Order: sequence, then C-alpha cells, then structure tokens
Amino acid sequence: MAAVCQVTGAVPGFGHSISHSHRRNKRRFDPNVQKKKYFVPSLRRNVTLNVSAKGIKVIDARGIDAVVADILARGEKI
Repeated sequence: MAAVCQVTGAVPGFGHSISHSHRRNKRRFDPNVQKKKYFVPSLRRNVTLNVSAKGIKVIDARGIDAVVADILARGEKI
C-alpha cells in the first residue's frame, strides 16, 4: 500500500536517522496512513479510503460527502 493520503495528499518525507555517534543513514518518514471504510449517502455505498490520521479528522469536520466530492473532482477513482 502506498503511503499517500487520499484526503490531504500527505506523502512520505525523507531525511536521516542519526546515531549516537552522529552517523547519518537515509530513512523515510511515512505518514500514518490507515485503510478506512465509510458509507457515503450520496453514492449509496461504502467506499474504502487510504487516509492519514489528519485526514480522518478532516472527514469528521467537513463530512464524508464533501470530502468524497473533492476526491472525485480531482479525478481520483474511488
């Protein structure tokens, strides 16, 4: 599963993990992406979204219908 949020568009960040001796190794900071199922009344069906923790809060605040409308307007398939 790709570490990309379908609501906020959060993608992995890249940087270094630094040891005690300050040696640097490349690493990847993944967003907290979860697979979550929602019932969308306008579509009359369940949709499964890959959303980050912040994306879940956005859905709680704006409503699933508004968020799904934005995703469909971007041309993403649900």
